[in-house]
Amino acid sequence: MSNHETLPTHGVPIQAWIRGVPADEKALQQLRNVAELPIVHHHVAAMPDVHWGIGATVGSVIPTRGAIIPAAVGVDIGCGMMAIRTSLTASDLPDSLAGVRSAIERAVPHGRTHHGGKGDRGAWSDLPAPAEDAWKRLRAGYDAIVGKHPRLDRGATAEHLGTLGTGNHFIEVCLDEVQRVWLMLHSGSRGVGNRVGMHFIELAKKDMKRHLQHLPDRDLAYLTEGAEHFDDYVFAVDWAQRFARTNRDLMMAAILGALAQSKLLPKFTHGEVAVNCHHNYVQQEEHFGATVYVTRKGAVRAGLGELGIVPGSMGARSYIVRGKGNPESFCSCSHGAGRALSRTEAMRRFTVADHVAATAGVECRKDEDVIDETPMAYKDIDAVMAAQQDLVEVVHTLKQVVCVKG
Repeated sequence: MSNHETLPTHGVPIQAWIRGVPADEKALQQLRNVAELPIVHHHVAAMPDVHWGIGATVGSVIPTRGAIIPAAVGVDIGCGMMAIRTSLTASDLPDSLAGVRSAIERAVPHGRTHHGGKGDRGAWSDLPAPAEDAWKRLRAGYDAIVGKHPRLDRGATAEHLGTLGTGNHFIEVCLDEVQRVWLMLHSGSRGVGNRVGMHFIELAKKDMKRHLQHLPDRDLAYLTEGAEHFDDYVFAVDWAQRFARTNRDLMMAAILGALAQSKLLPKFTHGEVAVNCHHNYVQQEEHFGATVYVTRKGAVRAGLGELGIVPGSMGARSYIVRGKGNPESFCSCSHGAGRALSRTEAMRRFTVADHVAATAGVECRKDEDVIDETPMAYKDIDAVMAAQQDLVEVVHTLKQVVCVKG
């Protein structure tokens, strides 16, 4: 039985996997706006974690012919998840996990101070060798981008390789259904990806200046194949996606190294199978008889047999999933639980005491600066998983015992 419903629009249809999950009207209107664009191919897919975003809805899959909407890809280009299973089990963990959390926090710069300027605790002041080597591999691509777009050559680049960031980015130690220890993290392309995203969103608006009044939303300005900035954007996005994946790889290696050296745990190994998937990105794919650009804004590719990660909030379960290759979703699934409340609303509504209760049993920050990330700010992950049973099957269920936030 299919889990999705078709929502009527003035453009292409919207196929939405939102049964049993609240979807607010603002998000649905954004989906309708996207569906009206002449470049959209066949239909738009909405995932169960769908919620309002800038320009395009978070939790949407948008196939476009001969064009890309930079605001749909967003500014955290290549943001995604990584998870790896270790040989450790719950009984190998110390009674107090504070030391484990501290070891991770020392190994990976996180958060942001000094407005991201000199001395920012979320960036490296002395670049470690692995980040230096990774930057050497990424440098030529960066030089090509800023050669054509010199405005982008400002702010941190290499200093952000192997760093977490802020907001909903996190590192977790989790236990699976048979008490095996996993490491999981969520981050993207950091400052440089943000600059690339913002720059090309503005260029798309400039390029479409004559047409902006005909768009349902100015943020849906798009770049078309053959246009002056299209190829530059495709190149820059691909590069930022590689930066994001490298960033996750470096963090995971640093965490594994730090825990191995911490003396808090017995000797351990980790599996070869690491899941490393983007959930804010664009790439060319074949769907419904055409080669299209598929933008997944807060969605994970879930092709037949492909592994993905659907995280809950910092107090809820997360899932390692295997895709079912459902063509109606453009082989996609949700990227998490999805926000139920804005950050401002969560801060207004909940107290530190609420947050402490919701994260009982998790070694994590329990102060007012993380209330916007409290579990109650998110949709029910189990309702989200139930709504997408025809998109993915659950391979592992993870529950965090340590959570590091920026």
